[in-house]
Order: sequence, then structure tokens, then C-alpha cells
Amino acid sequence: MATEAKDAHAAEGGGLVFHPMDQFKVEPFFGDGPIAWYTLTNAAVWMGVAVLAIFALLVLGTARRAVVPGRIQSIGELAYGFIYKMVEDICGKDGVKYFPYIMTLFMFIVFANFLGLLPMAFTPTSHIAVTAVMAFAVFFAVTILGFVKNGASFLSLFWVSSAPLPLRPVLALIEIISYFVRPVSHSIRLAGNMMAGHAVIKVFAGFAAIAAIAPLSVVAITAMYGLEVLVSFIQAYVFTILTCVYLKDALHPHH
Repeated sequence: MATEAKDAHAAEGGGLVFHPMDQFKVEPFFGDGPIAWYTLTNAAVWMGVAVLAIFALLVLGTARRAVVPGRIQSIGELAYGFIYKMVEDICGKDGVKYFPYIMTLFMFIVFANFLGLLPMAFTPTSHIAVTAVMAFAVFFAVTILGFVKNGASFLSLFWVSSAPLPLRPVLALIEIISYFVRPVSHSIRLAGNMMAGHAVIKVFAGFAAIAAIAPLSVVAITAMYGLEVLVSFIQAYVFTILTCVYLKDALHPHH
């Protein structure tokens, strides 16, 4: 009721009656009130739904493995083969042992993105808090792995030996800065793209209430929704392939 009164007041004053960014608010899933560490929020619920959906696809959907796979098993096998090939091509045979972690990352992101397109759903990957945790986990994991596997020679990643000697210190500084910026760009890219697309759809949906431009608004919503489906997959793919590239640097810093 408070929201309706606020919208009515805004309409009387000639302001916006829709709020595109409200869809990103983290709120208690049951009732109202402050959020504590133990509060079940909409973000937590939809992350849980994503995990359950992945479990249903990869575990329950392939429980009755058949020589001629059904639709669900085919999707699971397609996802498995797609990520496995990516890891093998980028990281080499040495990187295959880390396939389960990369597969988990891809499946969580792609399911969270797609589920966020459902009406009344919440998109966890639109929050930098979620994407930053995944990005920093990748950053620390590959950095620690790089030193464990290569020792001090991992630092050769920052020393461009093929460049002229006077330029090497400058390039080394640039490479170090670029390396530590990785988790920031890794997380902001995913969250920013998901938030921007959903906000634009919400804006077009708000204009659908105006009879004069409602048909154009519906066309725009349909086009943006189709684009968001594509972006949801592409962003999961980009996050995963960058993880593979960072892993390759940790395993083979001299290449």
C-alpha cells in the first residue's frame, strides 16, 4: 500500500511511477523488516533455486543414463562437453583436473542468469557482492596455484622477456597492475551487464502502460528480452573463458 501511495503521489506530481532499480533490492523473502546474517532473502532463495536446477539437470536428469540420451541428458552432456573442450583447449591437459570447479562456475552463472529472466524472479548475478566473491575466489585460487606449481618463477608472468630491455620494467609495472585489476573487471563485467539489461526491460515495461506507445513498448521489450537471453549465456561464457585464461597463466607462466 505504501508503494502504491508513493506511485500515486509521483503520478500526481508528473514523476515516474515505475522504478527500474527496485528489482535489484535484496529483501527478506518472508515478511518485512531489517536483514540480519540469518535472514532468508530473495537473493539467497534464487541462488538456492539455481543450485537445485543444476542438480536436477546434471544429477537427476542423467540418473538413468541411456545409449540414446533423452532431452535432459542431452543438455547435460552438451554442457559437460562444451566446458570440458574449453578447459582442454585453453589450459591443456594439465588444466583438465580443475574442470569440476570451472564447470560449477559456468553452470551456476548461466542458471542464475536465465532464472533471473523469469517474471517476479531475482537475478543474483546482478549484484557485485555475488560476482565479486566468484571473481576473487578465482583470483586467489590461480595466484596460489601459480606459486605452488612454479615457485618464484611464476613472477616471470610479469616480465616480458621478448621486449627491449629498457621497456621491460615499465611493462612489468603495467602487467602487475593489470593482474591485480583482474578480479575487479571480472566481477563488474558480469554484474554490470545483467543489471543494465534488466533495468532497460523494466523501463520499457513502464512505458507499456501508455496507450499511445504501448505497441512500440511491447516490441522493444520482446527485442530486449531476446537480447538478454543471449547476453545471459555470453556473460557466463566470458566469465568462464577468462577463468580458463587465468588458470593457463598459473599453470604455464612462461608461455
